Amino acid sequence: MKKTASLLSLCMVFLLALFFTGTQARAEGNGGYVGPATCAKCHPYEFTTYSASIHAKKAIGNSPANREACETCHGAGAGHVAKGGGIGVSIFAFNKEHTAKEKAAKCLACHAQSKWAAFWSQGKHAREGLACTDCHSMHHGGWKFLKGVTNKYDVFNLCFNCHKDIRNMVHKQSHHPILEGKVSCVDCHNPHGTFNRRMLRADSVTELCYRCHPEKRGPFMNEHPPVEENCLTCHTPHGSNHNKLQTEKITILCQNCHALDGHQTGPFTEFQSFNPPTTGPSNLHASPRVVGRMCTNCHTNIHGSNYPGVLGECFVR
Repeated sequence: MKKTASLLSLCMVFLLALFFTGTQARAEGNGGYVGPATCAKCHPYEFTTYSASIHAKKAIGNSPANREACETCHGAGAGHVAKGGGIGVSIFAFNKEHTAKEKAAKCLACHAQSKWAAFWSQGKHAREGLACTDCHSMHHGGWKFLKGVTNKYDVFNLCFNCHKDIRNMVHKQSHHPILEGKVSCVDCHNPHGTFNRRMLRADSVTELCYRCHPEKRGPFMNEHPPVEENCLTCHTPHGSNHNKLQTEKITILCQNCHALDGHQTGPFTEFQSFNPPTTGPSNLHASPRVVGRMCTNCHTNIHGSNYPGVLGECFVR
């Protein structure tokens, strides 16, 4: 029994030696490339998933399938095969031995001219040292090769792995419907890089907001300056514990700019809330906290008004 096992082992070693020697000989005459069939013999799972991916489609002119298949990204495999394989042995394995820049260079060899990755080097992700493979799987994956993503609207499952502060925000009582699958992170951000801040898909925050909220664009006869300048003056984009994604309660928010005396614009925490003056109409100076007043009870069109005159300037109608 032992002699039989030893014989089988010797045969296996001999056959493997023949295979590697023959493969290396063929590879030396082919620029060191051994071909996808050779890769498949040791990496059947990776080859199967690659074969089902867009990278293996010959209908796409610049795909790896029309070049060197697996070795388009991993490099010529002759040395890897000759040494009997192993992770990172004479092959580009996209592991920790390679820098993010080196990994990105492999991907950008094909994708640098695409509209999605043209500005990768200008993006925050590249500057922070992320590699393409931190989010994408080369062989398989869901939507856009993203890890753990099945469609556009569950991209947040991937983004929240790093952006935990944003994950906390979208769980607040007022938030963009990201978790509900109506808005995606990539609707507002381009993860592959842009020339502006926060990798926004527009020249400014205001222009981006107008894509979904065109009624706030105007033009108005009387425009509220913060609306023209930056929506983030009053709103936070990911989530808030105040209504309509406001950064503060509406009454306090307005008083950041409108802090003149009179017209119920004094601080809502003033002592007279609990001890209103005894002279004059009792409702004239009592705090709006007590009587339930709010700026927007009267100033309804706070983004802008087309009503002429003083009322329009005060965004009343």
